Amino acid sequence: MKRVFVLVVLVTAFLAGPRVADAQSLMPVPRIGVLRFAGGSGENAEFMGSIRQGLRELGYVEGKNIAIEWRFAEGRRDRAATFAGELVRLRVALIVTSGTPAAEAARSATRSIPIVLASVADAVGAGFVASLAHPGGNITGLSLNFPETAGKQLEWLRQMLPGIARAAFLASTRDPAARLFVDETRRAGEQLGIRIQVLTVGGAEDFDGAFEAMRREHAGALIIQPIFIDQIQRLAELAMRHRLPTASFTREFAEAGTLMAYGPDQRELWRRAAIYVDKILKGAKPRDLPVAEPTKYELVINLKTAKALGLTIPQSVLGRADHVIQ
Repeated sequence: MKRVFVLVVLVTAFLAGPRVADAQSLMPVPRIGVLRFAGGSGENAEFMGSIRQGLRELGYVEGKNIAIEWRFAEGRRDRAATFAGELVRLRVALIVTSGTPAAEAARSATRSIPIVLASVADAVGAGFVASLAHPGGNITGLSLNFPETAGKQLEWLRQMLPGIARAAFLASTRDPAARLFVDETRRAGEQLGIRIQVLTVGGAEDFDGAFEAMRREHAGALIIQPIFIDQIQRLAELAMRHRLPTASFTREFAEAGTLMAYGPDQRELWRRAAIYVDKILKGAKPRDLPVAEPTKYELVINLKTAKALGLTIPQSVLGRADHVIQ
């Protein structure tokens, strides 16, 4: 009788075991949203790889123990608003945003779902957080201080172009952070004795007119707001046609043909954004997580472009470059 009882117990355990395992495998995994203002999905492989790597380092693998809803607004504020609403209706655990308009769209869509800023120009200046140390509300993440970086770019340009007296800044009507860029660039220009010509455009259809205005004002260089990342190739071609040394904030611009790029390492920022994702999924509140700033910057010089423009880059600048494109 005892043997029969033991056999029944073993058979029951055997049959129940797989069911328990199956039930565990069917448990829902955390689902997060990623809303990027610029680009389509095919143009974002590097940033997607960076956040996946950051999550993987923390034990998350997309499709196994975390799900990611990717949304790309392709530079359109209406699409950003639509996608932010979609993510809220999907009840994602949190939303990671890239680009000030995307962060604005997410904030307008929800005041309860946590929002992680992965790439915005200035979190405090744009009003997303009360302060870096005490964000308050449902938003935290990384603040890039891009506007301040514009001043540093002017310094690099002056080292490469010692006689520069005028520079243009291409700003976007689509980005509420444009004012921060313009103010900081003008301030830096005053300190360096460089007159800043601000040209604000809505999109690629305005580029030709903007470059013609630069020509009329005899601009000696151009700084491009990073929101124009979708139009890198077009802008690099126009700058070369007008023989205008050009700078921007991410290495993609220099790789596309601008003279230089200087700014935070975007890949590092997305890996760090994953840390915020992990903490929030484990129960932390955004208001209690201080906003971080970049710790790694990179200077990229395109020597091929310099040669085409007839420029000789000082060795003092080349020696400081993190990457030199031959």
